[in-house]
Amino acid sequence: MFKMETHISCLFPEILAMIFSYLDVRDKGRVAQVCAAWRDASYHKSVWRGVEAKLHLRRANPSLFPSLQARGIRRVQILSLRRSLSYVIQGMPNIESLNLSGCYNLTDNGLGHAFVQEIPSLRVLNLSLCKQITDSSLGRIAQYLKNLEVLELGGCSNITNTGLLLIAWGLHRLKSLNLRSCRHVSDVGIGHLAGMTRSAAEGCLNLEYLTLQDCQKLTDLSLKHISKGLAKLKVLNLSFCGGISDAGMIHLSHMTSLWSLNLRSCDNISDTGIMHLAMGTLRLSGLDMSFCDKIGDQSLAYIAQGLYQLKSLSLCSCHISDDGINRMVRQMHELRTLNIGQCVRITDKGLELIADHLTQLTGIDLYGCTKITKRGLERITQLPCLKVLNLGLWQMTESEKVR
Repeated sequence: MFKMETHISCLFPEILAMIFSYLDVRDKGRVAQVCAAWRDASYHKSVWRGVEAKLHLRRANPSLFPSLQARGIRRVQILSLRRSLSYVIQGMPNIESLNLSGCYNLTDNGLGHAFVQEIPSLRVLNLSLCKQITDSSLGRIAQYLKNLEVLELGGCSNITNTGLLLIAWGLHRLKSLNLRSCRHVSDVGIGHLAGMTRSAAEGCLNLEYLTLQDCQKLTDLSLKHISKGLAKLKVLNLSFCGGISDAGMIHLSHMTSLWSLNLRSCDNISDTGIMHLAMGTLRLSGLDMSFCDKIGDQSLAYIAQGLYQLKSLSLCSCHISDDGINRMVRQMHELRTLNIGQCVRITDKGLELIADHLTQLTGIDLYGCTKITKRGLERITQLPCLKVLNLGLWQMTESEKVR
């Protein structure tokens, strides 16, 4: 009888493709160079599903885009742009995601030449830190990218309320918008997004994720617009927005779809603002109040009364003490992550309370808590679900717990 030897070269192309799909991007490219059979298998679209091509556009490469299309790649990140952006759009007419973040030399003119007709397949566009982009480009985007769902404009400091009006006019399917550090954006622009100017623009009423970090011109009026018009909002980042106050929290307190709120370094938010949030109908899962100097123990009492369903709570550098911890822990049965780094009034007593009552914690940040000792840490490390303990520049993981 003949004894048949099984060799990888005997595998069906479909099986090879399944194996190749588990490789990282670099190794996928390498196996394509082994032989013709492996090259053919590696070009199967299932191998490249979800992969984002990272490209330096420096010189003409006629085979580049046909190769990407043959593999079914529809997500692209441009790492450096020395050719026209239209080269990409023409080469990949079915592109789904385009990441241009950090392409500082991209101008309105370059983007205008690229977007000259509708691109119905494009869902995600990242223009973060493309600092030359202005409202003119947003007009092109609103006109030709009607199916856009994610738009990243963080650091595009030339964007104004006019640009937001254009977005509100054309991008009705938008679900995620990042306006971090868009310093010219004010309450008027947020009103456009929220549909407060229906005669000019319908608004982006399907927004679920909105980042307004470091938009210094925003006031409580923006929060009023958001609460009235953006009923589907799930995540709202207001960190470093110094113009919002406790009164604005009243507007947010009845947004029942909201599950994550970031108020980090909002200097005018105090215990009163947290009281407003707790007295509403919020079902928050995550709340960040780190570096809010006016937040103290009373906020923890309010949280225990009305925001007890929180799974993540960040209070870094807030003026809280063991007393505040005592007033909160008995109600917070869902809490998984607690960040109290640089809360210098917390002692071992506070850690003992946490260890006794917050038994579902998986992570805790104690960086800069100068009054805790080994005794308190020993209690914390006995938490049954704890995976990460941050004490500074290093983290104690599950395998390194104090015995």
